[in-house]
Amino acid sequence: MPAKPTTPKKEEVKTAPAASTETVAPAKKAEKGKHEKRHKDEKGVHAMYKVESGKVSRARPICERCGPGYFMGDHQTRYTCGHCGFTRYKQK
Repeated sequence: MPAKPTTPKKEEVKTAPAASTETVAPAKKAEKGKHEKRHKDEKGVHAMYKVESGKVSRARPICERCGPGYFMGDHQTRYTCGHCGFTRYKQK
């Protein structure tokens, strides 16, 4: 296969900045309605366990059908397994 002829690259010419040395920043809009960000609670494995006096305990019950490793979601009146759908109601 014949080699393709290469064309020489053109050198870019850099121009000097404008004569004035002042730079004008764009005008900022009034910061209206801005709130500070709230820190969210930790999620994941850290929320599933509690460490008390050097011992680890589960913060939520485990699913009776699925077994260890499947924690139940904590709702207002019930615990629910997200894996199988098992629901256990809280006692008053």
